[in-house]
Amino acid sequence: MGEMKPIAVYHGAFRSKFGIPRQAGIVAGLTGRIVFESRYRSPDAVRGLEEFDYLWLLWQCSQRDALTVRPPRLGGNRQMGVFATRSPFRPNPIGLSSVRIERIDYDCADAPVIHVSGADLMDGTAIYDIKPYIPYTDAHAEARAGFTDTVNWQPLKVEFSEEALGRLPEHLLSTLKDILEQDPRPHYHEDPGREYGMQYACYDVHFTVSDGTLTVTEVKVAK
Repeated sequence: MGEMKPIAVYHGAFRSKFGIPRQAGIVAGLTGRIVFESRYRSPDAVRGLEEFDYLWLLWQCSQRDALTVRPPRLGGNRQMGVFATRSPFRPNPIGLSSVRIERIDYDCADAPVIHVSGADLMDGTAIYDIKPYIPYTDAHAEARAGFTDTVNWQPLKVEFSEEALGRLPEHLLSTLKDILEQDPRPHYHEDPGREYGMQYACYDVHFTVSDGTLTVTEVKVAK
């Protein structure tokens, strides 16, 4: 078996893991781009891809050789077998995500570049492979979904202080709200006095959570 090498790199709005949606497709407005390594930087490599709407990405995630993990959907307090979850911590560092193709740019300096939406990847993530999503084999509408079918989950209400609201450009505001509704905190944290911070695009975003409401207290340009 040959050595696995990246074929591309994902570039997006998150420079750290905190705040990244826990599943692909949850935040449709979260956009990014896939830039190929020089060996695959050819229109021939993506010929026909414009006829598909979605991709599967195989990417490099964090390696952790554990038999059990604590899914956030279960509050972070219940253990499940690692192979019964989609935790990004895997025995082998391979992640799998389905993303939407927004467009393929053939005219930029690094062409072809695939612009996608809905990814749950950090900026700079190595991509090992790309495959088209095919509905007749990949979609199973009647499939059971384990604990995700039985655990009730409600998004947070998101509010912005006047100061924070004034610092965010309009085109980022809606997507950031969708991200924060998913509750980026570790789910075992229930401290209403605690302030959290995350980087989104070129901004540091600070917030608190109390009684189901997330309040963005401060937004500033990241250093």
